[in-house]
Order: sequence, then structure tokens, then C-alpha cells
Amino acid sequence: MKKFKPTSPGRRNMSVIEHKKVLTAKKPEKSLTRGRKRAVGRNSAGRITTRHKGGGVKRKYREIDFKYNKHDIPAKVATIEYDPNRNAYIGLLNYADGEKRYIVVPQKIKVGDELLVSENAKVKLGNRLPLSKLPVGTFVYNVELKPNNGAKLIRSAGSYAEVVAQDGDVTQLKMPSTEIRKIRSNSWASIGEVSNPEYRLRNWGKAGLKRKKGIRPTVRGSVMNPVDHPHGGGEGKQGIGLRRGPKTRQGKLAYGVKTRKPKKYSNSNIVKRRKTKR
Repeated sequence: MKKFKPTSPGRRNMSVIEHKKVLTAKKPEKSLTRGRKRAVGRNSAGRITTRHKGGGVKRKYREIDFKYNKHDIPAKVATIEYDPNRNAYIGLLNYADGEKRYIVVPQKIKVGDELLVSENAKVKLGNRLPLSKLPVGTFVYNVELKPNNGAKLIRSAGSYAEVVAQDGDVTQLKMPSTEIRKIRSNSWASIGEVSNPEYRLRNWGKAGLKRKKGIRPTVRGSVMNPVDHPHGGGEGKQGIGLRRGPKTRQGKLAYGVKTRKPKKYSNSNIVKRRKTKR
């Protein structure tokens, strides 16, 4: 992380990630990029369904391979690149048959390293195997929920899951949220931890950088009117009153409240619930 001297209010406490020490290419592979219109928080009718989204700098979308369906074909890491659409770094793989694909790369991977997607691959950084082949204590990312359905879990910067038990045709993983979850052992996972772990430590410094990322301002409920938020109203600075706890704009309880549905289809797969804030 690089920190700046307080030469202006925006620079005070601001920090940036020194990408140049990691990245090896400036421009993406043209054949693996395309344009993409972002929904910016609106549904098909144009109404805002997710607040605080909109604007931002125009981006090119990089086609990322989450299927990993090229089995038993070795690949070599050609470049490590920045992707504006996600907080982890991506890498360009050159497969032995000549095809090129982007993947989310793990920490400590370098240009020239060889990766392999195979049931018989070594338990080595970046390789991808079925969960049943991994020893207890292995850190994994890009985990499938269903076999051959593509990576769905553990894809954000610095995250990883830990294999804590092998139980027949089921593998137990400890997730980043501390939840312990059962996943079919014939689902695939990549070995390692997702790159760019410093992302969560970055201090953006000023509002303008957030706007460039497409994040619009957040307004506190306590400064709104009662018609706009349960916390609104009153003369001067007010608490939340006699309510049971803080609420969302829609009136639902917030902060530390369990939100999982009691009859959710995957409840049977959870061995230990995640720890919530108190």
C-alpha cells in the first residue's frame, strides 16, 4: 500500500494499491473483451431496485473462464492484469493447444507458472481438482456449488475457504464468513487464495474516486424525513426512538439480524452458521 502526504483534503489519509509491482500488462487481450451495458441498480422498467449505483467510468468487460472445462491440458500464465469489473487480479492463460483464456489468479502466482485442471493434478498453487482429492487444511477458491456448473463461491479479492473435513461423498468447507458448509466432493475447486488481498485495506480518500467506480452517495436515514426512512424526523439530531433496533429504509431490522429464510433449500448443507455482528 502507498500512502500520500496530506497535500489536499482528498489526499489526507488516502492510500492506493501499488499495482505496478504485480501487473505485467497494460492492455487486455482483444479477442477476450467486449462491451457491456451495466444495469446500474435499475430493473427492466427503469426503476431503482438497488440504491447507491450509477455513473462511473466506461469499462470493457473481460471474458473470465469460470467453467474450467479444459481438462488435462496444461496452461502457462502469460500475463497478470487489472480488471475494472472485479477486485481480484486476472491472468491470461496460454493452453498447450493454442487457446487463450482469462482466469481469476491466486496470490503468489507468477508469469511463466504452469497450471492444470485435472483429477490427477498435483496439489499445487493454481491447479484445479475435485474437492475429494484435497487434503484437510487446503485453502481453495473458485469453488463449485454443483459439479461441472462453474465456479460460484470464493471469487473476491483476498478470500479463501478451508477444507475442514472429508465425509464420504461430501466435503466440509469453512467459508470466509466462518460458516461451515457441506459441498459435494465431486465439485471442483482451485487451490490457493484469491489475489489482491490489500483491496479491503484501501482508503479511497475522496468522494470523486467512488463516483468513478459507479458508487453513488449514501445518505443517513436519521437526516431524512419520516416519509423517507423509519429513522427520519425530529428536531435536531435524533436517535432511533423506541424501536426494537435499527431498520432499513424498507422497515426491516438491520445490523446483526439473521436474514436467512427458515425453509431455504440449502439449509441442510450448513453444518455451522456464520457468526453475526452483535
